[in-house]
Amino acid sequence: MSLTVLTSTYRLRSLCRLRRIQGHMMSSHVEQEVVMEKVGKAGVITLNRPKVLNALNLSMIRQIYPQLKKWDKDNETDIVIIKGAGGKAFCAGGDIRAVTEAGKVGDSLAQDFFREEYILNNLIGGCSKPYIALIDGITMGGGVGLSVHGRFRVATEKTLFAMPETAIGLFPDVGGGYFLPRLRGKLGLFLALTGFRLKGRDVQRAGVATHFVESKKIPDLEKELVDLKSPSADDVSRVLDSFQNKSSLDSDKPFILDKHVSDIDRLFSSGSVEGIMQNLKADGSEFAKKQAETLSKMSPTSLKITYKQLQAGASLSLPDVLVMEYRLSQACMRGCDFYEGVRAVLVDKDQSPKWNPSTLEGVSDQSVEQCFSSLGGKDLTF
Repeated sequence: MSLTVLTSTYRLRSLCRLRRIQGHMMSSHVEQEVVMEKVGKAGVITLNRPKVLNALNLSMIRQIYPQLKKWDKDNETDIVIIKGAGGKAFCAGGDIRAVTEAGKVGDSLAQDFFREEYILNNLIGGCSKPYIALIDGITMGGGVGLSVHGRFRVATEKTLFAMPETAIGLFPDVGGGYFLPRLRGKLGLFLALTGFRLKGRDVQRAGVATHFVESKKIPDLEKELVDLKSPSADDVSRVLDSFQNKSSLDSDKPFILDKHVSDIDRLFSSGSVEGIMQNLKADGSEFAKKQAETLSKMSPTSLKITYKQLQAGASLSLPDVLVMEYRLSQACMRGCDFYEGVRAVLVDKDQSPKWNPSTLEGVSDQSVEQCFSSLGGKDLTF
């Protein structure tokens, strides 16, 4: 069979898969993938795809954005609460498989998804009303974007946080370039490069969540928040503080990274990813060995993009970070590691991606620089 026929067949299969996925993505009116309701003077958003851990798709973004914009300007809405249905996840991330299929065939979803998701992230970051994310369960990638830029983020013992994008040839987007470098020391860079998972109370200890409340108390917390009369951010804060003070679960356990904080600051202080790898290999401790092993499995291109993203993002505003990240998202769509990472981790699940280039040394500074280049008229605007 000729290469042309093979390529055409491949594109056709991808297109068919994409149409199937988009059919599911746009079926929200039947299944109500996101439920938005007014409860008193509170706007309540419930992510309602529990079978897929409330993964965020384009139709959900297109429903949440106009409603949140309306509530933000509405005198009849005092606060906004966002939560996930099903008891397992707040939101486990964006609908990456659909984006992958779109990218393969040049479908506009590969631009639309990132653009509209980042515009929503920016709206959350600038929301004038107290915005409270109840991150009771898995919160990764796109789920972090729906929560971390809001004024209040409430973790529970069921919260599992991670930004695992370097493992699939992507980068910690949705404003990761803004919030990660603002965590203490080199913690954000460590989380970004390694995809390290934080659980429960540690999500608050790291600074990702603002509060920790036991999962069984969340319904009562929500009721008390909804019942507040014309609350200020301070009023909301007082309610969250009081629930936190009544939540003693795991309070005696130290932060999982406590004994490694100074190691992380030391080992991840370098002018390059190669320098970090050298630090880890030279250190010889069990912790350092484990991190070196983890990084060796990640996309070298993703690691270098992520390093530069956080370096730049440390001194940028959230909107400027999102403009930068949109450029990076489109560079990943043009490259090959994202498709290979999704294949290895999410599709075939063989966990053996063949990265190209396969080494950090093979990723030139010039190729990294190009990922940050302006898209001209196609740049993200708000």
